[in-house]
This record gives sequence, C-alpha cells and structure tokens, in this order.
Amino acid sequence: MRQRQHHARQRTEGPVYAALDLGTNTCRLLVVRPSKHGFDVLDSFSRIVRLGEGLQSTGMLSEKAIERTLQALHVCASKIRRQRVTQMRSVATDACRRAANCAAFVARVERETGMRLEIIGTREEAALAAAGCAPLLDPSHARALVFDIGGGSSELMWLAVTGRGRARLLDTISLPWGVARMAEAFGSDRISDRSYRAMTQAVMPWLRRFDDTNSISNAVTAGHVQMLGTSGPVTIVAGLHLGLPRYRRDLVDGCSLGFDDLDSVSATLRRLDRESRARLPCIGRERAAMAVGGCAILEAICRMWPVGSIRVADRGVREGILSGLIANDGGVA
Repeated sequence: MRQRQHHARQRTEGPVYAALDLGTNTCRLLVVRPSKHGFDVLDSFSRIVRLGEGLQSTGMLSEKAIERTLQALHVCASKIRRQRVTQMRSVATDACRRAANCAAFVARVERETGMRLEIIGTREEAALAAAGCAPLLDPSHARALVFDIGGGSSELMWLAVTGRGRARLLDTISLPWGVARMAEAFGSDRISDRSYRAMTQAVMPWLRRFDDTNSISNAVTAGHVQMLGTSGPVTIVAGLHLGLPRYRRDLVDGCSLGFDDLDSVSATLRRLDRESRARLPCIGRERAAMAVGGCAILEAICRMWPVGSIRVADRGVREGILSGLIANDGGVA
C-alpha cells in the first residue's frame, strides 16, 4: 500500500528526468525532479567500470570490461524503473567512440537493459560538461577555461561568460589523454620523476595548439580568465586538500584551490605507491592506479595557463543533459 501511494505521489508531482554518462572509466547516473532552483536529486549512482581497459592496445572493448559495465547498467536500469523516470538521455563517450566493437556493445546494452546509448562526439561532450558547470562560473570574469579530465580523453573548453549560470562555448579541444590512458602508457604504481615529467609533456602539444588558436595566454595576462575543473582527479585533489575523512560532495563542489595547494597534493601522491594511495581518504583502490596521471594532466594545464586558482566542480555532463531536457520541456533549469 505504501509503495502504491509513493508511485501515485510521483505521478502528481510532475516529470522525473534521468541522465546517464558512460565514460572510459566510470558509469554515472543522476535522477532528478525539476524545482524552482534547478532540480532536486531523487537518486544517483556512480561506479568505476573501466570500460576502456586494454582498448589502447586492442582497439576493442574486452568481454570482462563489458560484463563489468553491464552489471552497473543493470543497477541503473533498476533505479530508473523504481523512480518512474519520464524522460532520460544516456550518452557514451571516448571508449565507445574508439572501440571497433562499439555497435555490438550498444545493441547488447539495449537488449539486456532496455537503455539506448547515444555515442556523442567530443564537441558535444564538452558542451554538455560546460553547461553542467556554468552555474559555478564567476560573471565578473569575461572568459573561462573549463576542463574535464576523463579516462580516455580530456576535454578543454574556452567559454565567454554571459551571466551567472550562463556561458557560450567559443572553442573546445579533446586531448587524447585521460587517466586510464596515462596509467596504461606510464604505469600505475610508483611513478618516477622522469615518468611524471613525460606525462605532463605528453599533453603539452594540444594545450599549446589550443592556446595559439584562442590567444588564451593574452587573456590570462590581462586578468580576464577564470579556471574551473570538473572530473574525478580534480575532486580527489580537493578532498585530500580539505583533509576530508571521506568524500563529501557538499564541501568539494564549488570550493576553490590555489595552485600551491594543487602542487602540494600532487607531490604527496607522486611519493606514494599504489597501495599507499589506495589507503588515503577520497581515493580508494579503483582510483589509486590513475590518481597520478590525473595530477600530471592537471599540472600541465596549470603550467600552461597560470591563472593562480581553480574552482572545483563535482558536476558536468549529467547536469548538462538534465538542464537541456528540462529546458526543452519548458522547465526552469
């Protein structure tokens, strides 16, 4: 009787939206209902599935990676049914873009879970991440450099800030380096200083190209640029800097870190082996193998554009999807 009342109450309270983001490393789901200030979260899910494991060498999604991912997607499908979602969008990014057997994987996902995965390009991925993070941008700075460090790739976005919660995408670039690819190429245990320098240098050609195209360094020198980072590596660094005994989104999302703070945490992580990193709060065993690669990409970005501080966002593609779905329905997001 109580369950029937709950479902009846949901039907009268309006539509329920869901966004699923399947990346190279992580599967994330967010289920919300629109509210006056955006949306209220009804349910969420995040699991490291390592879908892109071995993809760099084989060009294929492995059966083990597919099975891990399907287990997570079954959990997501159950949550979607339980919350009686009325509209949703499910997207997949770098691993599915690159895998030769992606079509077979997508068909299997729909057959076994009922969810239709949409493979999106790098520019749309960047635009969704930027839209999801826009509410954290400071309107007093005319430009924003936003980055999303992923598993198989990293997206950089150059934005014109048009008002609080609003920004226009000027340009974007997808770096063929993410934390999973860094771990495969340079190792995941103790990282030598030489390997770490090689990690940072690996991404620099793309950063320089993006800078030359958009004259970002000139805008930085003029004091017009703010920097915002979204993704696991950035939120991990923030959690460690804040000394949190366990990860808390309410304390991390929206916090600001100076470049000195980032350097301090990065130096600590580089000194540790994988097992020692796994014992740190806010990391865990799954992310320990990839934490240093994330720091290397982050350091390269900070070195290229010395803004001085970063605002941290624990939001991105899912929130961008939801804002679009709700706005298209005439909602407030």
